[in-house]
Amino acid sequence: MALKAVHVTDVPSLDLVTENASLSLCSSRFPNGVEMSRSDFKMPKFVVIGHRGNGMNVLQSSDRRMRAIKENTILSFNKAATFPLDFIEFDVQVTRDDCPVIFHDDFIFAEENGSVFGKRLTELNLSEFLSYGPQREAEKEGKVLLRKKEGKIMQWDVEQDDPLCTLQEAFVKVEPTLGFNIELKFDDHFVYEQDYLVHVLQTILKVVFDYAKDRPIIFSTFQPEAAMLIRKLQTNYPVFFLTNGGCEIYEDVRRNSLEEAMKLCLENGLEGIVSEIKGIFRNPGAVTKIKESKLSLLSYGKLNNVPEAVYMQHLMGIDGVIVDLVQEITEAVADMIKPTKGGEGEGLVEGCGKVQGNSKPQFSQQELSFLLKLIPQLIQI
Repeated sequence: MALKAVHVTDVPSLDLVTENASLSLCSSRFPNGVEMSRSDFKMPKFVVIGHRGNGMNVLQSSDRRMRAIKENTILSFNKAATFPLDFIEFDVQVTRDDCPVIFHDDFIFAEENGSVFGKRLTELNLSEFLSYGPQREAEKEGKVLLRKKEGKIMQWDVEQDDPLCTLQEAFVKVEPTLGFNIELKFDDHFVYEQDYLVHVLQTILKVVFDYAKDRPIIFSTFQPEAAMLIRKLQTNYPVFFLTNGGCEIYEDVRRNSLEEAMKLCLENGLEGIVSEIKGIFRNPGAVTKIKESKLSLLSYGKLNNVPEAVYMQHLMGIDGVIVDLVQEITEAVADMIKPTKGGEGEGLVEGCGKVQGNSKPQFSQQELSFLLKLIPQLIQI
């Protein structure tokens, strides 16, 4: 793959986009729905998004919940759909023969004849990709799927396994009212040719336009050029820029802070930011600037599996959270953000990881200001 800087100017838009298309998030999970111009886009409520479906796999974790169901599979997506969440998030890459598939890692590993080998996912064709892990046909035996994490190769053992899948399968087989947060996945260490990025994004968009129907869709990506291009190629669905919020430093400065993310969004007509929650807690003042700029703000990260941290984000005005512990956090959010007659809702999170109902925390502005000054110091520890 050639390494070349991307220039977004003069990229042709897809002719699949309808004239006067507007952004929309409409399903039974958003009873009032929203349909508005980009400048007015706003999440209709505090949203909960299942990370890679019902939660990512952490194979070395002692917490069985992190190894319960294979991530990024139809089984995981439909398990998540049984809970009152709004979206699932998953990672989409495109195979060598132009099929959008759902898989997080840049490389896929397997064991064959006692040897471990890894291949870059985008260099596989579809049949090769689907040959890893359990197979849909009982008579077939797939390659033993492994995972590389922090330099270690591990058996990808989960309690409930499921075959790998394509984006098209997800649209066809997953509960239709459940929204899709489609992360456009690219290798952090590559600088991509513009033609390659456009081709990949158009391939993904073709499947989305053919199969999305009324399903709510959000696009997100850490790749700045891909974020700008997906906005230029379509206007039907909102585009969010993913950032670590300064928790990790990259050569591309646009990825290194909430301020840079906000600048990228405003200059390119994107609808919002998805940040690592530690980046937000370290820099809570950025939330006000982002909201004043009419951008939506979502978060991801391990702290989003802590109900108290989720509730704090609700108080700060963050629009939603991407979580691994889908059942626990959807239950917590339902309990702590209870609608009132006026349509606004708050509740109580109390104790260590447990939600207590029937009462409400009463924070004065002074107390809330104190917390927002304290949290960045605690995050640094």
